[in-house]
Amino acid sequence: MRKNIVVLGLQWGDEGKGKIVDFITQTAHYVVRYQGGHNAGHTIVVENKKIILHLIPSGILNDHVTCILGNGVVISIQDLINEINMLSQLGISIKNRLMISQNCSLVLPYHVNMDIFREHVLGVDCIGTTKKGIGPAYEDKIARCSIKMYDLYDTTILLKKLKFMINDYNKKLINNNTCDQINHQIIFNSLIKYQDYFKDMIVDVPSILESAYQNKKNIVFEGAQGALLDIDHGTYPYVTSSNTTIGGVFTGSGANLKYINKIIGVTKAYCTRVGSGPFLTELKDDIGIYLCHKGKEFGSTTGRKRRTGWLDLVLLSRMIMINSVTSICLTKLDVLDDLLEIKLCISYQDSYTLRKIKNPFSLFNLKNILPVYKSFPGWRKNTVGVNKFDNLPNEAQDYVCYINQYLKMFGASIDVISTGPGRFDTIIIHPLM
Repeated sequence: MRKNIVVLGLQWGDEGKGKIVDFITQTAHYVVRYQGGHNAGHTIVVENKKIILHLIPSGILNDHVTCILGNGVVISIQDLINEINMLSQLGISIKNRLMISQNCSLVLPYHVNMDIFREHVLGVDCIGTTKKGIGPAYEDKIARCSIKMYDLYDTTILLKKLKFMINDYNKKLINNNTCDQINHQIIFNSLIKYQDYFKDMIVDVPSILESAYQNKKNIVFEGAQGALLDIDHGTYPYVTSSNTTIGGVFTGSGANLKYINKIIGVTKAYCTRVGSGPFLTELKDDIGIYLCHKGKEFGSTTGRKRRTGWLDLVLLSRMIMINSVTSICLTKLDVLDDLLEIKLCISYQDSYTLRKIKNPFSLFNLKNILPVYKSFPGWRKNTVGVNKFDNLPNEAQDYVCYINQYLKMFGASIDVISTGPGRFDTIIIHPLM
């Protein structure tokens, strides 16, 4: 039976999507990435070996899977090649297994310079980007002037576009004394040398996906950043530059709505975010420090320390609603093992009137909101590697069951629980494929 699945992060990223995608693609034929760039990072542990991917879908670790970068992905060619070389050193070949949409926009050096400049100017009010040039690359895409993968094969158009774009960026950057003048010929030469390298990888993705569907192949669509970083539905302006919610699957790959059989949402058993922006359940005490170090909460792309806090069921239920999620993967339950008390945010209230706030997303300012918590006793037992629900401590079962009952009101249930970084440190309550 055909089963095509979307895997979405339901928080601010870093939920463990990479592990879940790697786990379910053992029975998949294609894995499709549809948004983001090398600002994302998926960490997978296989046979005690940690592998970090930034652009190539996590399915590449299963040698029968073909991986696709859809048109919604912005690509830094050098970073993509570095990733391919890293995999090659691990004995993982991408030959005939990596396809790239001809419509992918490129991330180029002037995008990186602009990103760094803006974050510097904003100072303490900065967004907290990875400074990889992703935002400016998407800006050029929307302005209808980005360099596309297919431009590599028309050198006249490529040179013309580069001259125009670099002249514009030089004016902005040099006038602000941020960098030396960028030479369009140098970037042109660096791009055309990759014509042969990518020639056999560039495809028309919608045709590939339609053929896969007609031939009853299993397809997994892999999200990059989390849904709360969506440019339209996230905690704007502290968001990424693409649509990380379900709509991005279709615009970022050319997939047909009929392809999708199941939408899986991934969430940690607590909450983290990198960079700036509101975080109502953030912990700035010893528990927050504990979660950070026990959960190894340091960005896989930048190494930045992640902010940590209690799981927020209000935000989680909102993302479930927006994305039509029916299946939940709860990750990093084992990180909570040593805590005496664990809390869940189950609602919000106004900090002045203490009245319950039914829809915090209708408010323009979140500063006057207080989270309302429900407390649970910790289990104080090791759950790493547990692979049966009944083998979890009773207190852990109670914690998971409460989350499950809460989320059922929004049409989703917990189907998988991750109890460690390894591929098989996993409790399957209901099969995902």
